[in-house]
Amino acid sequence: MPDMTKTEIATAGESSTPVVPLEVQKPEKARSLWGDAWADLRRNPYFLVSSVLIFFLLLIATFPGLFTSADPTKGDLVNHFLQKPKLGSVGSPEWLGWDGQGRSVYARLIYGTRASLIVAVCVTLIVTLVGGLTGMISGYFGGLTDAIISRITDVFFGIPFLLGSMVVLQAFTDRTVWTVVFALAFLGWTQITRVMRGAVITVKQADYVHAAKALGAGTPRIMLRHILPNAMAPVIVVATIALGGYIAAEATLSYLGLGLASPAISWGVDISAGSDQIRVAQHILIYPSIMLSLTVLAFIMLGEAVRNALDPKLR
Repeated sequence: MPDMTKTEIATAGESSTPVVPLEVQKPEKARSLWGDAWADLRRNPYFLVSSVLIFFLLLIATFPGLFTSADPTKGDLVNHFLQKPKLGSVGSPEWLGWDGQGRSVYARLIYGTRASLIVAVCVTLIVTLVGGLTGMISGYFGGLTDAIISRITDVFFGIPFLLGSMVVLQAFTDRTVWTVVFALAFLGWTQITRVMRGAVITVKQADYVHAAKALGAGTPRIMLRHILPNAMAPVIVVATIALGGYIAAEATLSYLGLGLASPAISWGVDISAGSDQIRVAQHILIYPSIMLSLTVLAFIMLGEAVRNALDPKLR
């Protein structure tokens, strides 16, 4: 091989392709079930539409004075008896007409949102707490404890929901929002108990639960730190869908005269009053019915979106 000069050696060294080290890619952090669910929910149009509707309803219930300045309990029979809606005056007291007591239908529609949502949210929180606790105890301990709780649940579950609520409400002479909450929650916890029990039975067989027991973790720690977070997904789905049902149940009881009653403001009360005037003033019945249907539909859509996001089989 011929000898190479120093200049040629230097030139050959410069022309050689430098070795670029490969960039080490860090593995992506695995997302949890809740992280995957949130990523799916943000792309779900049902979740977005229902969330906007529910936020708007919560805003109305919290600050009704922002949407109307009319008094929903003040009537004027001389000037406003069963007057028809003036749809051109959006947001004014006469926008949706007046009822048989000369009260603004629009104002009562706005203020009636608060009673319906308070009842539904409070009942949902109570039945989720009671049903979740009883279901978790029943599913985790099993044996005699499971048998006793399951039989009690079956007894309450066998009572028709609305019929049982009517019977409970008959025991109260003064029917307020809280008596309706108690009547609905008295029989509404059974479904949550069954769902939580099944989820706990499945979760407690997992390896991480057996590992926690082997490491000496106590029963409260295992139930609260390991079982509860992994068993809550189906409970949240059922509770979200049931919330819309509780709104409809409150309206049904008020319509039948067994729930909220005048002077309380409720969509069910107004629907009941509108049914007496349906031949001459249909607007008294139509607008509360539309508001009730939209509210129930919003929570059902939210529950369906959450169910699709939390159920791996539906992805």
